[in-house]
Amino acid sequence: MLSPYIYLPATCIAIYTFILIMQNSPPNAQSTPADIETTDMSAGLIKTTAIVSAAQILLSLFDASSLATLQFPYNATDQPTPVYFPHPKLPNFRFVGEQFGASTWSNFPVSDVPRPGIRLGEMDTAQHSAVMHLLRTALSEKGFRKIQDIMGSDQILADSGVPYAAGRAAYTVAILGEPGMEKVWMIQFGGHHLALNIAVCGGNAVLTPVLTGALPASYTGEDGEKRVLADENDKAFALMRSFSESQRKQAVFTHPISDMVQGPGDFDKTLPNVGIQGSHLDSSQKEMLLDLISEWVGILNNVHSASRIAEVQNGLDNTCFAWSGPLEHEPGRNGASYFRIRGPNLFIEFSPQFPGGDLTMHVHTIYRDPSRAYGRTLPEGLLEREGYRELF
Repeated sequence: MLSPYIYLPATCIAIYTFILIMQNSPPNAQSTPADIETTDMSAGLIKTTAIVSAAQILLSLFDASSLATLQFPYNATDQPTPVYFPHPKLPNFRFVGEQFGASTWSNFPVSDVPRPGIRLGEMDTAQHSAVMHLLRTALSEKGFRKIQDIMGSDQILADSGVPYAAGRAAYTVAILGEPGMEKVWMIQFGGHHLALNIAVCGGNAVLTPVLTGALPASYTGEDGEKRVLADENDKAFALMRSFSESQRKQAVFTHPISDMVQGPGDFDKTLPNVGIQGSHLDSSQKEMLLDLISEWVGILNNVHSASRIAEVQNGLDNTCFAWSGPLEHEPGRNGASYFRIRGPNLFIEFSPQFPGGDLTMHVHTIYRDPSRAYGRTLPEGLLEREGYRELF
């Protein structure tokens, strides 16, 4: 039986009533605790309710036996762990993924690093549509388009004939925990060149870690020419072009272009401080850096990502931008340069890859918020503490 969470209009009315009550409460009324993530708690609750509803609708479309391969417990651990899988032909090579509880993600295809959950190609039309509705609800409009472009790129690989699982049908979804408002639960979606880990609780949602990538990075899709992760590439080059010679010298360091140092399983590496610090940027350059970071943070819906973007903005003076590779790229094509952004609770890499023979056509990126990875620090029991529970 579906939970009453799915009746979004009634829930929204209840929340709106609660907001009106709170707005007319006396000054000494109990306030929202400081440990919550979402700046606008009421908007966060409404958005979370929509995500919960979409997840429960998805779960309702599967029978009990199928649910066992779609839904898993959410078991928080202190740290994720690397997990390895053998290569069938190369004994000295292992595929690597990152595991947190029942979840696993990687940049490698799902046939090389198995993901928990059900592949899109194994679903009927209604189930597939429900997954897309869940992603549209949880992500921003731009974030949803980004993952569609990544999946379209992988479909080009599948159509070309590759010896591994590829294409839209191979992307996999899993629900970890019980979609609701009071306890942390998680959506994991991904496959080749894509990993989304969206944790939800109360009025909060976080998206971390995230992997995006593409091969080919440029292709012709059903609705025209596509260049995957173009904004990430172009905004970084624009930032480099804005630097003075002195600033550029601070930003540039020597690093192998294809070496992504905090990919799956490499979450705890100790890294040297490199790059130019945000305190050495002018106000316009800081805006450019924040806009670049928002390409990853803003994959999540605008309501839940707002406080994270504000947090990143507040920490820009202590955020470093580092660059390795050419300072220019061909217009309309991704470049062949590596960059890294590292700040308080923030790590981003953009790393062109050699496999495929063209650095401009193959890229991996990573985004990590170490303090909130997999939602393990999201506050539970907020509804109980604040008296929201009766609204649901």
